[in-house]
Amino acid sequence: MDTSSEIIHSLLPVFMVTVLGVGATTIGAIEGVAEATALITKVFSGVVSDYVGKRKWLAVMGYGLAAVTKPFFALASSASWIFGARFIDRIGKGIRGAPRDALVADVTPPTIRGAAFGLRQSLDTVGAFLGPLLAMGLMLLWGNNIRSVFWVAVIPAFLAIALLVFGVREPTLTTPEKKRAFPVSRATLLKLSRTYWWVVLIGAVLTLARFSEAFLVLRALQGGLSLGLIPLVLLVMNLVYALGAYPFGKLADKIQHRILLIVGILPLIVADLVLAHSAQPIWLCVGLVFWGTHLAATQGLLAAMVADTAPEDLRGTAFGFFNLISGLAMLIASTLAGVLWDQLGAPATFYAGAVFSGVALLFLFVRGDNSIGIE
Repeated sequence: MDTSSEIIHSLLPVFMVTVLGVGATTIGAIEGVAEATALITKVFSGVVSDYVGKRKWLAVMGYGLAAVTKPFFALASSASWIFGARFIDRIGKGIRGAPRDALVADVTPPTIRGAAFGLRQSLDTVGAFLGPLLAMGLMLLWGNNIRSVFWVAVIPAFLAIALLVFGVREPTLTTPEKKRAFPVSRATLLKLSRTYWWVVLIGAVLTLARFSEAFLVLRALQGGLSLGLIPLVLLVMNLVYALGAYPFGKLADKIQHRILLIVGILPLIVADLVLAHSAQPIWLCVGLVFWGTHLAATQGLLAAMVADTAPEDLRGTAFGFFNLISGLAMLIASTLAGVLWDQLGAPATFYAGAVFSGVALLFLFVRGDNSIGIE
């Protein structure tokens, strides 16, 4: 599914600018609403998966909904088409996200959970690497015909559904069978610890610092990268991400999480400062490498921290609330990024990201008692 999605996402900002004539503020709003929708929807799917004690068919529903939206990107004639397709696609992503992450936690021993989420993140990112690579090859082969490339994205989307339906079995939870209370209640939410809510807070601040990757693509366009090579942006970033996610995940099983988060935030600050400095290809490449390193170090780690700090029977709910707060932060971040881009220029967008990264670092240093870290 990531291969399918990234074929589209690696070209979508350029498609909106060059074909539909859309500005950065509109792109930021569309991306912010879309990504926020995905994250916010996860709270409901996570809650439902805990309530019914099942994960797989919620994931199938989410993947299916995302797959049926893919043709609409190729058919789009206005920004409203893109908004509608992105909105529904991200609802599908939101429905599958929390049950899938809870499913990973359900089948993984706690002693290797960091490595498991790192591996899942790495394999997820392999798809995000193959998508832009395929998009770039097809753009060069078909003379920058973006709509034709979008049609190709339909194929891996439906293959993903088949793989999930026929290749995945629902695990049996170790929690004793009993009548389940609906997770969204005061009594059940009190079971989520202060440590868990600190993880949620740090995740939200980092989301504010890391706005939509559409702005990385727009920065490359400013730097003079040809349309056929634009997918290189996400390809380079996701290659670094894929190569680093599993090693960082294994490292998370051995060192204090707070320290690894600090290490993971520093590359994002460097990336923001480099991308604010220049859009020329060499600087762009450096910025993308550091951006990918940040993702590799932090995304699987945050997922493992949520799993470690939540009870087994509330993992879906825990991932759901984590993503709810992150979704609201993403909506704010991407909308603000688009406004800054149009009003003050691209550097202002990246400088703002660096400031929010610094705020996240400050939180981590203030909470130096390991209250948000797991040994």
